[in-house]
Amino acid sequence: MGRLFYGSSHSPILIDDRALAHLKVVIATKLRRQESFTLSWVHKDGEAPGRSTIWLHPAIPLRFVFDETEAPPLNPRWIEALSQTLSSAGGVCLIDEIIDPTEGDSSPSQR
Repeated sequence: MGRLFYGSSHSPILIDDRALAHLKVVIATKLRRQESFTLSWVHKDGEAPGRSTIWLHPAIPLRFVFDETEAPPLNPRWIEALSQTLSSAGGVCLIDEIIDPTEGDSSPSQR
């Protein structure tokens, strides 16, 4: 399980390693352009029901921590789908992985 640390908070946001790797690409692209935006996700099973949103700004520290030592192969379709959520007023929304059925078995989607 990956962890996203934002600002001065010592409490991480828990996100599956694979999903966090894809989010990292989308988030880094936006922050590199000095753009602020929101990131939203639905709470995982075992957490309080609901969803959360944080405001991401280039000046606020952000750290991605992965349990896996190797980076997973990235799915360009999922990165594109995550990027497309930016075009809405809601900012980036963590969505399930887009799996191309012609590519055979792939990692199961996780939130």
